[in-house]
Parts: sequence; C-alpha cells; structure tokens
Amino acid sequence: MKNMYHIFTAATIAAVLFSCGGNTTVTDNVDSAKNHTESQDHPAMAMDTAIITEGQSVLFESGLKDGETVKSALVVHFGVKGMKVMPLDSGVKANAGHFHLIIDTLGFIPAGTMVPMGSPKVIHYGKGQTESKPLDLKPGKHTLTLQFADGMHTSYGVRMSKTIEVVVK
Repeated sequence: MKNMYHIFTAATIAAVLFSCGGNTTVTDNVDSAKNHTESQDHPAMAMDTAIITEGQSVLFESGLKDGETVKSALVVHFGVKGMKVMPLDSGVKANAGHFHLIIDTLGFIPAGTMVPMGSPKVIHYGKGQTESKPLDLKPGKHTLTLQFADGMHTSYGVRMSKTIEVVVK
C-alpha cells in the first residue's frame, strides 16, 4: 500500500510538471464565461478561504484594460502584488505561485481547488512566466481571467484573480 502511495504521488507530480510548461494557441470561443466581478454575491465567494492579506492581488499589466479593443496575436502581461512568482520546481511556498490564463470559460477558480489541466482554454505558466505567447483569438468578445495558484496548482481563489473582457478586431 505504501508503494502505491509513492507511485501515485510521483505520477501526480509528473503530470503537474509536464502540463505546466507552455503556452497554447486559442482559436475558438465559448460563451459560458463567468466574470468574477459579476459574481460578488455568488456562494463560492463565501467559501473562498484562501489566506490573502491586504494588498495581495493580480493584474493585467502593460495597460490592458476591461472593454479594450485589441488585435489578435495579443500578448498578455501578468503582474502580482504581495506575492512572488516562482516556477513549479520551486515547490509550494507561502505567498508564492504561478499564473494561469483562463480564456472564455470557467472564470475564477475557487480557493483550494486545483486549476484544471488539459484544456486549451486554461493555460498554465508553470515555469514562472509573466507573459503569454501571442494568443490567436477570433474576432469578437473574449473574457480573460488571470488566476494565481500555488506550486501544486491549488488556486488562491477569487481574491487572486482578475477578469476582463476584450474585443478582438
């Protein structure tokens, strides 16, 4: 039984490390996006138990703003205040983690929940990247959610997420 535990643990770590290294091109639009700024009264907010202190937050850098009109091949720059960006191989550290960009789906990931893997709509930046590769977005409205999570992809919740909508021309 002990060997099975070690095998399971090693497999989980390998899957996490394998899935978080890169960027993905996004080419389709899903209309099921949730904007956490519109979900302030949502029950998940009350269950968001991550310990976030005053001044800790994530942001879209380089002037990208909610409602902005942009061109495709958009490069998104990520920022964090009050926490440190670290690659996955640094392990789980207090007040540290890495970025995830969620496009046109899900919205924020509740605190304590693992950020989903295997979707081209949820891009993991496990090497500690602070910007995306150019995103190939179709013309129209798109929702971008920046989500910060720890070294095991456990979300810090809505308070360490930021959602904006952009219009691609």
